[in-house]
Amino acid sequence: MSAEHNDNSFSRPLTIGITMGDPGGIGPEIIVKALGDPLLRRDAKYIIFGLDEHLEYAADLAELPPFWIRRPHEKLSRDYPRQVVVADYDEYSVPSYLRRPTHVSGECSLRFCTDAVQAAREGLIDAVVTAPISKASWKLADAPWPGHTEMLADLCKSPRKAMMFIAGPLKMALATIHEALFEIRHKFTIGCVFEPIDLLHTALQDYFGLKNPRIAVAGLNPHAGEEGQFGDEEQRIIKPAILLAQEAGIRCQGPYPADTLFVRAAKGEFDGVVAMYHDQGLIPVKMLAFDEAVNVTIGLPILRTSPAHGTAFDIAGKGIAKENSMKQAIRWAIEMAKVRRRRIEAGMLNHANQTRY
Repeated sequence: MSAEHNDNSFSRPLTIGITMGDPGGIGPEIIVKALGDPLLRRDAKYIIFGLDEHLEYAADLAELPPFWIRRPHEKLSRDYPRQVVVADYDEYSVPSYLRRPTHVSGECSLRFCTDAVQAAREGLIDAVVTAPISKASWKLADAPWPGHTEMLADLCKSPRKAMMFIAGPLKMALATIHEALFEIRHKFTIGCVFEPIDLLHTALQDYFGLKNPRIAVAGLNPHAGEEGQFGDEEQRIIKPAILLAQEAGIRCQGPYPADTLFVRAAKGEFDGVVAMYHDQGLIPVKMLAFDEAVNVTIGLPILRTSPAHGTAFDIAGKGIAKENSMKQAIRWAIEMAKVRRRRIEAGMLNHANQTRY
């Protein structure tokens, strides 16, 4: 893939790259439905990394006329005459809506992602929005990474990364991700709590324009440990991590009992929250915005968002997949890219979030 772009102009329209995800899932459908909104198409230009045939099938299913032009993926440009372009990988032959993990689905969905990351690193696109992939398909294709987050960190050479979720007024980062509850205590360190605090602070500045964001940290145990009565992780690990963050100039407080913290954050008392484990953070996210939650990988030199749901093989090809979360992922990618661009122009972008332009 070669890229043609102008490094000098910040006045050019934003270009958002969208990866199609697993061809057997709902990715093609939610992309077509989301970009079927002419108001969304007006806000940016788009390059879809995927299979034109599958997107046309999804458009027929949604009773939408194709609103894009097809171009081979080998040569991309920001200067296409249309708002939406499909970078087509027609060398892959994948039956429409297989509704299950396959080797070829894993191979092509992996290729969509790696090419989109390269395009973002080269400045060809301003953000990457990823439709859901199947980790099982990637495994069948012998992918060197289990999923998006690990792939992004490796390709971007980012030693630190974290998952952040946006759900209405709530912005939440995770200290641990896909860890069994019984294993968390063995992997729970001051560093794994400090890192998402630091990365969330940077993201709230660079992507949301907050000068001095207020971050709250949840406790791990009931009642945030109740002074050691219900576990000592708050005293041994979480409080020292908060102290480190405060010494680094981060406006950070806690640990707070998780059963009340998210209500306070949703009401605007805090700009961001760090949760200690997956379900502690994801339950309030899904309660607040089940159909519209967005996942953001923070700590990268590129901007990446995605819908906060999976491939939904069980409903793929039935025309009933909701595009709300994909639309929100695209909208947030646009808004965050605008803030990021302004901070680059002002020379204010944090080092971890810089890439070549």
